[in-house]
Amino acid sequence: MNRDSDLANGQQGEQSPAPRRERARLVAGLILGGLGLAFALVNLRSVKVDWIVGSAHSPLILVVAVSVLIGVGIDRVAVSRARKRSKSPDA
Repeated sequence: MNRDSDLANGQQGEQSPAPRRERARLVAGLILGGLGLAFALVNLRSVKVDWIVGSAHSPLILVVAVSVLIGVGIDRVAVSRARKRSKSPDA
């Protein structure tokens, strides 16, 4: 009986860090989302964007968001290629 209760207590101890980690991720995501929203609301001013051929006006937050997405895309491609190179056998 004591052994079963010890196992049950041990299993509860092993499972508790996962919900804490999930809650911490949720709180961090909400904080980052709130900061992103505040940043977006502050940067609604229209700015001039110069292209190679011409220019256009758009909200600053849109320019920042597109730049971040392009950077994330480049990073994902670079990481993917690096993993493929490290996994491929040397010839």
